[in-house]
Amino acid sequence: MQDIKTSWVKVSSRDVQLDAYLAEPTEDGNFPAIVVIQEIFGVNSHIRDVAERFARLGYVAIAPAIYQRQAPGFETGYTAEDVKIGREYKNNTQATELLSDIGATVRYLQGLPTVRAEAIGSIGFCFGGHVAYLTATLPGITAVASFYGAGIPDWCPGGDRPTLTYTADIQGVIYTFFGTEDASIPPDHVAAIEAALQNHHIPHKVFRYEGAQHGFFCDQRDSYNAEAAADAWEQVQYLYAHALKGES
Repeated sequence: MQDIKTSWVKVSSRDVQLDAYLAEPTEDGNFPAIVVIQEIFGVNSHIRDVAERFARLGYVAIAPAIYQRQAPGFETGYTAEDVKIGREYKNNTQATELLSDIGATVRYLQGLPTVRAEAIGSIGFCFGGHVAYLTATLPGITAVASFYGAGIPDWCPGGDRPTLTYTADIQGVIYTFFGTEDASIPPDHVAAIEAALQNHHIPHKVFRYEGAQHGFFCDQRDSYNAEAAADAWEQVQYLYAHALKGES
């Protein structure tokens, strides 16, 4: 495990300066990098913890605040009221802005002397899982982990066609993670995602965890499932070790 350092930085994205949480190893070197995309709850302690976990494994990790235009500094927990507020912000996002923001974050990483510019991935949870699926279409992102992103087959933030229709534009490999008891994502949606990835010959894996609910990876949520979360974390490490670090 690496010693790490953390800081808040600014990322320039078109019309906005995004706050972003940066976690990186303290030792000298060139490292792969990962964009960590928040749930509807902002760049809160869980998302910061995920970024720090990656940094300890030898990645530069950054979590941009994708609600910056609506609610700078937004961070909340997991109560019913928190969910309501987070969903309101989610419903006011636009795919074009989200792609611009994540693209700008990738370029920020590529400008860091500690980052291997050709080895950048993304990971997202909840709404961030949906956004991560979108980011798989961006140049510069070669490996994506999308956790329980709802609405991929029938919705796109501010868009006129569902995110699933962008599948053919995915640039690299994508892993998707779902719980079989997720009330937000019916089984036919998972099947549609898997079929689209297969039909377009996208390198992928689809993981279904029996008995797991929405948010199963987050140890701060009542729906946390330790067994599913542990396995998913192993799969994510495998994905990035092979796709970003070039390990066999």
